[in-house]
Amino acid sequence: MSAAPTDADLETLMATAVPAAAIDPAAALAALFTPEGRADPYPYYHALRAHAPVLPVADDLVIVTGYAELEQALRHPDLEVHDAAYNALHRPDIARLPSITLFADSMLMGRSPDHERVRRLVAHAFTPRRLAVMETYVERTARDLAARLVEETGEGGTADAMAHLAYPLPIHVIADLIGVPRQDRDWFRPQVAALGKVMDPLLTPEQLSAADRAATRLLDYFAQLVAERRRRPADDLVSALLAVRDHDENRLSERELLTNLALLFVAGFETTAGLLGNSLARLLSCDEGLAAVGTPAEADAYVDEVLRHDSPIQVTGRWAVRDTELAGVPLAAGANAMLLLGAANRDPRRFAEPDVFLPSRTAARPLSFGFGAHYCLGAPLARRETSVALRVWSELLPGLRAGGAATRGDWLTLRGYTELPVRLTEPPPTRGTRRP
Repeated sequence: MSAAPTDADLETLMATAVPAAAIDPAAALAALFTPEGRADPYPYYHALRAHAPVLPVADDLVIVTGYAELEQALRHPDLEVHDAAYNALHRPDIARLPSITLFADSMLMGRSPDHERVRRLVAHAFTPRRLAVMETYVERTARDLAARLVEETGEGGTADAMAHLAYPLPIHVIADLIGVPRQDRDWFRPQVAALGKVMDPLLTPEQLSAADRAATRLLDYFAQLVAERRRRPADDLVSALLAVRDHDENRLSERELLTNLALLFVAGFETTAGLLGNSLARLLSCDEGLAAVGTPAEADAYVDEVLRHDSPIQVTGRWAVRDTELAGVPLAAGANAMLLLGAANRDPRRFAEPDVFLPSRTAARPLSFGFGAHYCLGAPLARRETSVALRVWSELLPGLRAGGAATRGDWLTLRGYTELPVRLTEPPPTRGTRRP
């Protein structure tokens, strides 16, 4: 595989007149690791898929871009997540680092039967009653954030929708669900941002060190919070998980409790913030603006299409625990499969006009939250949270429009914005602006 594409390669890849199958797959893959490729990976996804939906690019690596093939990989009995066993065998230099072990010891990277046991125990805490209460909390918090945004923009001013809407909403929601006190919540954002980088294949040594520091801080924090909840239980997820930890015969270990609390916070914040930002950016660029999501049905459909068209999670991976094959392509034991979720969600064999944003699609079922045993436990909450928030902001901020050039994060695995300038073109309805 070539190290990087030339400028001419990039121009060819971006030229719609050139058939995708005529583009060198090595150049297309290398392009994904450039700033241009991370800014808009979709032409490169199409170029890779045009050669094969499961494309061998090295003796120990295949790239999966097809919807059916990626769905098969996510439930393949011989393909596992990159767990502690994988790290010990293939990444011994980093296998014991705090950031790596935090994820490896959580249900995100758990392998059967421990994965099912931990997931079942954690799922017990996500009761229908608790989720119903969270929807009310989401609506109230979204209203409060809208009021603050109005104050910030003032008469003709601009504000950053990521800083005022998309970031704080999921932080408050997941923190309230878990039981993190309000005064501690601002501290979490830089920790989560640093730790999340460890999931990206473009991780630098400096970012790895920062992720290790963040992992240690987060685990220390949750150890203190758990100790406090043992003394004073509350109506929150920590207390519910402690009840499971201390009374269920298949109980969580202390390490499992702490790593999964950290995982829930990281996943509950990063993914939802990306989904909110991508949804807002799309709404701000259309003629209707936020009016396009004024009803629950419109908001739900919009969120599902954003998940398909511009997923906040673009990449995941699996490794072959034994000699096997995927869609007829052989994989030797130890080989890796790079699963491009964002590519599968635009597979023309599964979606008509896949590059067209079309909220009226029915039964789209994007793979953004995974599939099978490792399907994201918090997916229903993330979807509902985003839908409710968009509908509230449609009511309270009907004049919200783009206020300048947006800035995307320079990541491959996560896709979202770091800045999203907005302005108000008309005053909000008086009845909707409630003080925090």
